Amino acid sequence: MTTRVGVVLFPGTNCEHDVIEALARLGADASLVWHGERSLGDVDAMVLPGGFAHGDYLRPGAIARFSPVMGAVSDFAAAGGPVVGICNGFQVLTEAHLLPGALQKNAGLRFLCTPVDLEVASDRSVLTAGVEVGRRLRIPINHFEGNYLCDPATLDELRAEGRVVLRYVDNPNGSVDDIAGIANAAGNVVGLMPHPERASDPLLGSADGLVLFAALLASAGAGVSR
Repeated sequence: MTTRVGVVLFPGTNCEHDVIEALARLGADASLVWHGERSLGDVDAMVLPGGFAHGDYLRPGAIARFSPVMGAVSDFAAAGGPVVGICNGFQVLTEAHLLPGALQKNAGLRFLCTPVDLEVASDRSVLTAGVEVGRRLRIPINHFEGNYLCDPATLDELRAEGRVVLRYVDNPNGSVDDIAGIANAAGNVVGLMPHPERASDPLLGSADGLVLFAALLASAGAGVSR
């Protein structure tokens, strides 16, 4: 049975078709969900892709969190549905309080667009389930506000519960504890700053992003309780 994935489209999103193409390489049926929709339709997983939702006015994700679709995304997540936010999508998830912490401007106040090496820090999430802990992946970043921060108590929880799912090998942006991606307590909501859809073809330098998308599709196909 084909896994159905919804990809949210906000005004200003610009990575939606890249995500759809990457998922299609793995046999998924991925389609766009407009931010004004109040229903997700019949989907097995949701992705909030990168870009500049609503122009990143106020701060990234601060307006997008009020889009009608986010109510449906929150309900889907609360029922155990797999939800992944990539870059701007990660920012939206923190603003919507589906993930803890926040993303601030990069250390050095520089926009970063470069491949980076990541290490899988936990397999306790829908994006890393079945992926060997310690495995290294080369995936690009493309952000100005990707510097993850949280209070010390939250960081202790993330570490203790295996919710830091990806770390930078060589921290490019100042993120606390080298964090590149985190999960919620249930492991079904994940945010990451690197762009796995941009590492989905070896001709473009790396296909390591497909490792993460394959894990997502396997998690969704396994029938995450909802």
